[in-house]
Amino acid sequence: MRVKLWRETEAILFTLPALVPLLVFWLGPLGYIVYLSFTDWDFMSPDKLFVGLENYSYLLTNSEFYQSLKVTLLFGLGSVVPTIVGGLALALLMNSRIKSSGVFRTLLFSPWVTPTVAVSIAWSWIFEPEVGLANLMLGWVGVSPIGWLRDADWALVAVLIVTLWKSIGWSMVFYLVALRNLPSDLLEAASIDGAGSWDKFRSITLPLISPTTFFLSIILTIQSLQAYDQINVMTQGGPAGSTRTLLYMYYQSAFESFNVGEASAIAVVIILICVLLSGISFLLSRRLVHY
Repeated sequence: MRVKLWRETEAILFTLPALVPLLVFWLGPLGYIVYLSFTDWDFMSPDKLFVGLENYSYLLTNSEFYQSLKVTLLFGLGSVVPTIVGGLALALLMNSRIKSSGVFRTLLFSPWVTPTVAVSIAWSWIFEPEVGLANLMLGWVGVSPIGWLRDADWALVAVLIVTLWKSIGWSMVFYLVALRNLPSDLLEAASIDGAGSWDKFRSITLPLISPTTFFLSIILTIQSLQAYDQINVMTQGGPAGSTRTLLYMYYQSAFESFNVGEASAIAVVIILICVLLSGISFLLSRRLVHY
């Protein structure tokens, strides 16, 4: 009994170096944010007024909160699914024996390593309604100019285009590694049995790369909830709140309105959404992911 107790204590002591940073830089701030969500504070006052669930009650009756939640979900769906599908399609293309594939891979991956602020500024010029390249190219095919970042119906689409352009090459790299690790003997056996390209892709390739798809879906979902730079540079949440996500609403509440309690409540909601989506993904992975 004493030996077992000592071994457990010894194990805890060995994990302390990892637990201390986790406690100081993650669990501690998280607990403080939860506490602030029950207060009314303006960043400057020395006193924090405890208001209970008032901040959450306000959010649940605030139409702007539901609009931001809707934009967040649309942005997540519109960025995660196309990035995964597009990355897989490019990986399949680059995995085939085409000339200069290394050059194409470099060009496709380069947007990911380019700073988001620089990318957003460049695309803001492209989407400029009067002299931008996007409307110029649309004019070549006889399409009327679009307001893009100035139009509430198109602003979110423009931000999604930038996000996809930046992220698809990154997704492609992960799928390339997964495709090149596929067991060649299994694919050859399927070919001998008369399986076509589509049959091999559906029955062998997709199941075997499902861990990569699962990983990308988790990471990209979290990144979509954390998207801020491109929105701040290109639209500032406008026009008319059409691109204001929950994270941008948090920024406006905290650093423009100085309503820390409300901003903290929004942060807690974002964390809960992350936990919920991650939990759903892990449940689905038991059936859909093959290791």
